[in-house]
Amino acid sequence: MAQPPEPVRFSQSAKSARSQQQAAREKLAWSILGAAEKAFSPDEPESSRQQASRDYNAVIQGVGTRSLLPALNTLLRNAPAWLRPKIKEELTRVSLRPDGVRASLEFMFAAHPSGTVTATEAAVPQKRGAHITHQSLQLAAGMFSNVPASVPAEEWYAAIAPQLIALLDGDGGPELVKVASYIIGFGILGRRSSGVPGTDGWKHFVEPILSRIKPPPGFSQADAESDGVVDLSRPRVLVDPAELLTALRRLHALLVSHPNPGVSKRLIYGLILQLWALASWPGDSPPAGSEVSTISRELLKMYMRLLPSPDLVLLLIRWLGYAGGYDEKEPEWAYAAADDGRLQIVDLRRSLGRAARGALGVGLDDLDAKVRKLLDLVGATHSDADIAAVLTELLKRWLKASGRKRGGIEILEQNDAQEDPVVQMMEIKTLQAIMERFPEKLATQPKHILDLASEILSSSAESDDSDEEVTGVALSLLNMIITTPGFQKSRVGPDVLARIESSLDRLSAGATPTSQTASNLRLLLLYRDEVDNTPTPAAPTDRQIEDRKTYSLAISYVMDADSPPPVRSEGLSLIGTLIKSRSPVLDIPGILVLLSKLASDPDEFIYLRVIQLYTLLADRHPRSVARELTEQFVDATERHGVDARLRFAEALAQVIQRMGETFAETAAGEAGHALLAVAGRRGKRPRTEARRAREARAREKADREAAEQWGGEVPDFSEPETPAEKAARELTERIVAGWESQRGAEDVRVRASALAVLGTAVEVNAAGLGRGLMRDAVDLCVALLPLEREPEKGILRRAAVRFVLSFVRALEAAREQGRDLGFGFGAEAQDAVLRALRYVADTDEDGLAKQHARDVVESLESWRVIQLLPSEDLQARQAQMLEGGLTRLAGLAVDPERSAAAAQGSKARPKIEEVE
Repeated sequence: MAQPPEPVRFSQSAKSARSQQQAAREKLAWSILGAAEKAFSPDEPESSRQQASRDYNAVIQGVGTRSLLPALNTLLRNAPAWLRPKIKEELTRVSLRPDGVRASLEFMFAAHPSGTVTATEAAVPQKRGAHITHQSLQLAAGMFSNVPASVPAEEWYAAIAPQLIALLDGDGGPELVKVASYIIGFGILGRRSSGVPGTDGWKHFVEPILSRIKPPPGFSQADAESDGVVDLSRPRVLVDPAELLTALRRLHALLVSHPNPGVSKRLIYGLILQLWALASWPGDSPPAGSEVSTISRELLKMYMRLLPSPDLVLLLIRWLGYAGGYDEKEPEWAYAAADDGRLQIVDLRRSLGRAARGALGVGLDDLDAKVRKLLDLVGATHSDADIAAVLTELLKRWLKASGRKRGGIEILEQNDAQEDPVVQMMEIKTLQAIMERFPEKLATQPKHILDLASEILSSSAESDDSDEEVTGVALSLLNMIITTPGFQKSRVGPDVLARIESSLDRLSAGATPTSQTASNLRLLLLYRDEVDNTPTPAAPTDRQIEDRKTYSLAISYVMDADSPPPVRSEGLSLIGTLIKSRSPVLDIPGILVLLSKLASDPDEFIYLRVIQLYTLLADRHPRSVARELTEQFVDATERHGVDARLRFAEALAQVIQRMGETFAETAAGEAGHALLAVAGRRGKRPRTEARRAREARAREKADREAAEQWGGEVPDFSEPETPAEKAARELTERIVAGWESQRGAEDVRVRASALAVLGTAVEVNAAGLGRGLMRDAVDLCVALLPLEREPEKGILRRAAVRFVLSFVRALEAAREQGRDLGFGFGAEAQDAVLRALRYVADTDEDGLAKQHARDVVESLESWRVIQLLPSEDLQARQAQMLEGGLTRLAGLAVDPERSAAAAQGSKARPKIEEVE
């Protein structure tokens, strides 16, 4: 972003300079308007328009980009209708200038309504430039991804791509790196029309990066040899070290700064082998080469976390020694170390002899280091089950190759294709390393390993010429599983256990080198449960094993800082699946802590799923969930912002509704008193007060810097307003500003939310809250209606009125059901509530509060009439009222039909008697 000059305070000379800049901008706008009227006005003669159009273009081209943007925006608001299309076209073409993208971004972020620091944002904004918000980022992404109708797509992307890639390189600072990655990743590459191979967006943004990491067929660059002599014994450099490192940095910035899972998978999928070759480059490299390996390893790890798969691991094992090119036997190009140790890409098609090619490959001595690096990646990204699946597949391949080689018994179907001995050696090395590196992980997934071991041992016991090496590997696997702490025979299937025991008995009776080992394992297996007296947990079922795998995967998705919102949302969805199935592997206290942290997430992918999980947990642990949500909503330590607390209130309301009549006693009392305390006026939040003061100072500083940057008052680019619209907007702004806690008081929105949740609790189970709590709640609502009269307290008055309505509904519901709530609503209390509600209905300035008050007054008066009816069955009374109207009121004997009949018989007037 552009750096405003120092000092920040406005001296008299600074004010004078700003006035001069403002006058210069106005003069420029008038000169553009004058040239545009001569060139495009319908009143001008056609003969003079051609020369005037050239003059207009000369004026536009002669103005600097940063001066042209505010002038054009000013003209756009004030220009006549016939000129506005031309001004809009000029605005879109500004980005085609060499500095147009950055200037447009700076102007947009400074002018966007969300660009100023608000009270709900961080107290310490960026020190320079405009405040970049998600809304302004979305606007920027839409602006650059939508090709203007007046500009061909090829020309548009060819002009903006170098500028955005320069920002991606960090030319504009770390903030603009994130901006550029969002525009490219979400705006351009996130669209089918510009983000798939063959489109102009892919051509200008992706191909220049990928071609420097994986040169396509036919890729070539001019020789850099200064003397003009071509040395055919040395490979020609296709991509020099600086270009390779720059391409990797750009790819990393694009995929990490604002990660888009779809774009990440799409870009890395075609670079898996190339990234692996760079990430596992052998030897000690200088800092530059080390950075290439580090970036490649991070990108590969991100892809393996997004798509963990045993097949991917097997692919990397198959290409463990890959060093470049497309043809496995005759690679066209390869990665190589330059004279200074930095990595580059060289062309092998021009090299003479195999010696030059072989010198660039990976030696056999480096395979051990590559295997260790591969297992580091696998251990960090794959589950125990995936690692066990890789081991099992490698064992099957080794056994197949061993059977074909020695003529022994084959476990799998014969494959006539001859395997590469180098590949076989790499698989064997990896197999040995996995068994040494992850024995505890393999022991947690014993089923497939024991099945394979039982097949091998059965074949060896039945064959007279069995392979001792194969038998020894099977015995080693069996020993690894049996000696694992906590192993129990009951965890092994009966058929598999019987086959293993039978095979060990036969092998023990033979005279082979493995006989003694088989005998020892047979005894260990026989007395395994008696030898290990340590109490062990019950054997987990297949469902528990699968649930643990799902839970670990979900936690890794949610907790990983690099996980984008869709991946984290998927992790929460997996946790929800476990909650619905009532899985015993869940750590409920840990889940509650995790959800409380995620409730503050600004992405709706996350916090909506969090609220859903709270309601699911309430089915199993209602009191714990209600207590946790109450504590988080009260926020005594002032750790959460207003948005997070409102989300906790929403979740608490849904949990209370889900609990129903079980919301009573301790849980209802704790939640009710806490909500009542928050809704009251005595809440004091000193940390919030201090934070508000810091935010106010930050806003003032941002306003000063913006004004100094613009050389005067920041221009207003919104649509013109009428006086009535302006007054309404200013009133709304004052109301919104008044919601925030003043002088450390509780936020008005939080207080209104507390009353709303309390009203929900009353309607769900008023009896559970108790007489004292209900009395205090009604008194609070009646008291704050005449006291909280400020315009910004309108939402609080609405909540108080709605609470009274919820209270009356609860009383009527109890009357209909014939339940005793343990408290009533006396005549004096009714009169007090009606007086307060009528006062609001007559005098309140808030339209919704007035309407709510009128509705509740009407409902309360109707309820009072119903209260006068006797206590017999309500449905029968309602049917009787429909048939013959009112027949009796409590305290009065009224029977219009009988009175009418008596009057006809005796000619006497109807008589109303007052009875006790």
